[in-house]
Amino acid sequence: MISAVRAVRTAFTWLTVLPVAGRDVSEAPDRALGGAVMASVPVIGVALGAAVAGLALALSYTGFSMVLIGVLLVATLAALTRGMHLDGLADTADGLGCYGPPERVTEVMRSGTVGPFGVATLVLTLGVQAAGFAGLTDESRWYAIAFAIAVGRLGAVVATRRSLTPAHPDGFGALVAGTQRVSVAVWCGVALLAALPLGLGGNGFDAVPVVQGAGSVVAVVVFAWLFTRHCARRMGGVTGDVLGATIELGVAIALLGLLL
Repeated sequence: MISAVRAVRTAFTWLTVLPVAGRDVSEAPDRALGGAVMASVPVIGVALGAAVAGLALALSYTGFSMVLIGVLLVATLAALTRGMHLDGLADTADGLGCYGPPERVTEVMRSGTVGPFGVATLVLTLGVQAAGFAGLTDESRWYAIAFAIAVGRLGAVVATRRSLTPAHPDGFGALVAGTQRVSVAVWCGVALLAALPLGLGGNGFDAVPVVQGAGSVVAVVVFAWLFTRHCARRMGGVTGDVLGATIELGVAIALLGLLL
């Protein structure tokens, strides 16, 4: 049984640049640890969201334009995660953009180069994220910024649900694919409850932001479910790149939902 403390600590070590290491981090990982880490991913999202929201608040006191602030927040989030999710997004886009059996898709994704589909997807996704962060910063919606980043990570939990298998016998996907069951429902419920504070403001409770937040959660979950099912069909299973792509696209979707 993997303790919650070890799971969260390992998740920080694997998924961020933060040096949160313990004596057990150097041990060879297995699926038990991989499953515990994936169940902890939303916790990482909360921490990253809080850091980015705090930076947005600080930048709002500068003379920077909202567009520049949005770009800086996207860059900060990429730096905190070592850009691994963006790399996964680009590789997944290139893989899905090619024709052929799963073996061909895998060959394209593992080529180490970024093709036209990957570049276009990166530009569009990062553009949406930057504009979304800028819009929320302009409205001083700091909690909403953190909420969007955390909800985007919920997609990774959905992506590793029990019904999907790993595409390869090695790699990150082999450690985590098919490991989540109860955690999917639990985190979906937590995310919906976390939308309630969106309605708190200086003029009392406003139900509109809560509906936006709840709608964003539903949209991210439905997208992650359908997107990863499609990826698994094209690739023969789930890979670590698919998880990164699901997270980045999930953040973009959550931001759009909060600004509707």
